[in-house]
Amino acid sequence: MSAAAASTGSRIETYEDFVKVHGLLLAASGLPQSLHFKLFEKLTSETFDGGAHFAIEPCEDGPQRRLLLTSETMAKDSNVFLIDHAWTFRLSDAYKQLQEVPGLAQRMAALMCVEGDDDDGGLEQAVENGGKMTVEEVLESEIRNARESGDGFVRWLELEELGLDDTTLLSLDLSTKFPDLLALSLCGNKLENQQKLVEEVTKFKNLKGLWLNNNPVLEKSDCGMEDSILRGCPKLEIYNSRFTRNFGVWAVGFCADVYGKDNPGSGHLGDLPLQSVTSLDLSNRGIHNLINKGFSPFEMPNLSYFNIRGNRIEENSASDLFGLLKAFYCLQSLEVDIPGPLGDSAVEILESLPTLSSLNGVDASKILEAEKHVVDSMLQPRLPEWTAEEPVVDRVLNAMWLYLMTYRLADEEKLDETPVWYVMDELGSALRHSDEPNFRVAPFLFMPEGNLASAVSFSILWPTQNVKKGDECTRDYLFGIGEDKQRSARLTAWFHTPQHYFIQEYEKHFNKLQSKILPSLPINSSAPSVVRCGDGSALRVYTDIPQIEEFLTRPEFVITNEPKDADIIWTSMQIDEEMKKAVGITDQQYVNQFPFEACIVMKHHLADTIQKAQGLPGWLQPTYNLETHLSQLIGDYCVRKRDGHNNLWILKPWNMARTIDTTVTDNLSAIIRLMETGPKICQKYIEHPALFQGKKFDLRYIVLVRSINPLEIFLSDVFWVRLANNPYTLEKHSLFEYETHFTVMNYGRRFNHMNTPEFVSEFEKEHQVKWLDIHQRVKNMIRSVFESAASVHPEMHDPKSRAMYGVDVMLDAAFQPKLLEVTYCPDCMRACKYDTKVIFGGGETIRGRDFFNVVFGCLFLNETVNVSQL
Repeated sequence: MSAAAASTGSRIETYEDFVKVHGLLLAASGLPQSLHFKLFEKLTSETFDGGAHFAIEPCEDGPQRRLLLTSETMAKDSNVFLIDHAWTFRLSDAYKQLQEVPGLAQRMAALMCVEGDDDDGGLEQAVENGGKMTVEEVLESEIRNARESGDGFVRWLELEELGLDDTTLLSLDLSTKFPDLLALSLCGNKLENQQKLVEEVTKFKNLKGLWLNNNPVLEKSDCGMEDSILRGCPKLEIYNSRFTRNFGVWAVGFCADVYGKDNPGSGHLGDLPLQSVTSLDLSNRGIHNLINKGFSPFEMPNLSYFNIRGNRIEENSASDLFGLLKAFYCLQSLEVDIPGPLGDSAVEILESLPTLSSLNGVDASKILEAEKHVVDSMLQPRLPEWTAEEPVVDRVLNAMWLYLMTYRLADEEKLDETPVWYVMDELGSALRHSDEPNFRVAPFLFMPEGNLASAVSFSILWPTQNVKKGDECTRDYLFGIGEDKQRSARLTAWFHTPQHYFIQEYEKHFNKLQSKILPSLPINSSAPSVVRCGDGSALRVYTDIPQIEEFLTRPEFVITNEPKDADIIWTSMQIDEEMKKAVGITDQQYVNQFPFEACIVMKHHLADTIQKAQGLPGWLQPTYNLETHLSQLIGDYCVRKRDGHNNLWILKPWNMARTIDTTVTDNLSAIIRLMETGPKICQKYIEHPALFQGKKFDLRYIVLVRSINPLEIFLSDVFWVRLANNPYTLEKHSLFEYETHFTVMNYGRRFNHMNTPEFVSEFEKEHQVKWLDIHQRVKNMIRSVFESAASVHPEMHDPKSRAMYGVDVMLDAAFQPKLLEVTYCPDCMRACKYDTKVIFGGGETIRGRDFFNVVFGCLFLNETVNVSQL
């Protein structure tokens, strides 16, 4: 949202003043010119008259509200209404404001329909003091219930979110206490040891259902753990919410609500237990083969509704599946992916299954009439979910992404780096989405004093269609965004879109990247010629970097104030053709940047370059350019959620430094909505980093590049550690704490410098590791990064280019390096300010004031002092 404020800054009195000050804002809003004067009148008189024309009512299908027109009629473009902003904030302040501003959390909870009941009747079990039950209390309760209401045998056991670790699980000796267990859920605990877990669960020989979702062990496990469990539990039919190849009547009965905690079944199921089943949802169950004794018309003769979305069922042909489904004579409604296991034509599916009256929620006759081949049911909205014991602030933080809107402030000089988020008042927030809306909403900044300092933010609402009394009033949540900007995928922020499509897109992307292998480039031993002036005089250096002006002191170089007179241009600015012409830079001058170096210094290009060259190297976290690969990211997210893996992601702007507009979240709606504040990458968060004295850290390395072809790169002996200020934690509220999850502190925050040799020594002692081993892995990784660039972008080579890059590295809990980013012309304040010692070799002192003398000596004089070739 830009603001072209009048230069006088005088109070707005007339309509002409209003238009003069707000002209750009009016144009950007899209408000028809015929409504500009009416908007002026309502803003200057502070008229909020929406209540006279609209009514808010609750929806019957979940915790949400809708807006209805109460006026008899409202013609297109006939009126405009002011909507107040109930909450305006910067994202980093959200948690703090909800905690500290009186009444804010309660109002937001009511507005977002997550206020819940005041009583605790929703809690099924609680100890007398209102807290959670301990695992011992849960076990005692289950045993008591089995004795009082059954045969004394516990067959269904849920030990969820009880903080169970491996030691506690072993100490419970569950297999001895509950030998007849059929179903066991250990979701949301702290189980980490694969071997111990496999040994424990495989003691249950009659187990039919096992849920281990959301345990750390799944983040580290491969197919080996699953295979061991399936071999040890031969009767298992459901593993982590997905069907095993051994699924049968029990698994189908579980999905049909025949079996559950109140009726777990028994080791020997009775005759035809599924006879009464009329509706069956087997969506997203990982089914490969549907032709199975548990799924048959003999078992379920009355089945009328069947959902098999999200299953590949690749082991059955379409004709075999049609033959199976035809035998269900009562089947009237089917939900299936199209394209999918039954083919890619809705018309052909209906012709093959003539008893169907509905396909994917659409009337069969309408599909046949329109000859519509791909159909999908109406998308169901994402409704806020919460538990009774969840604090109201947490409920709001989870639900707010369904309601937030955003803008950025700007004036003639610059754009605000940090976006503003806001929630419209109760009336505005009741507007639901439609692809064919009858209203439009836009943010508007009113400046009554004619300047930005006096600005008050509103939203404006006006009808874009003719509306009559009783009609629901809707807006397009993605106004102006079409499929060229991934509209369908972005709707996932508000709606349950078909997961199978996104998972397929992710799997195709993953398989393509897995096939990449980059051969290593040879290390060049012959250096380019030393840079010299023809007359033997010192090389003239033009720079706009104060540290170079101050610290480049060796006699081979002299500073000049005229770019056109320089032999070497070393600037923080991008040197493009326009700048060359303006300043008079020629192709005979050396510059401190390579052509097309954006392929490594812009985050989305860096990931793309590495993926094109090497696919999925272990040192690059899964990374997606949200502008082009949102569907693949959504698929990855869905797979991780399905498999119970960690789903914490970090979003970074393409080309911003110092963690500006960077967010850490596990909320898929948040990930998608954050695209609205500018192009970003979404990268899997390193949730288990190596820590130093309990705090997160990363490492800044300096890489000197003499040549791309042949590749000739050097690593400076000077590198430094950047430490977070707060102890590391994954506690949800900590994600809003900059000084817990980020390490760049030298821009207005509490800055603690630690000498590198001291850090290395202390780190080795704390973790009992050798830094030399870590350093070698880092060197190999950095070499691979630049090999990728040289391979994918050979056009980077230029004999007149020399450059210095900052490479930021983090170590994971196994002390493996992870690439964070590559920075052009990095800030080397620390390198110049602090003396340090060489970590390896003789431990000689490197004086900070000599840093740029070393850099220029390596790049232009072919020296190798205090650097090592990669």
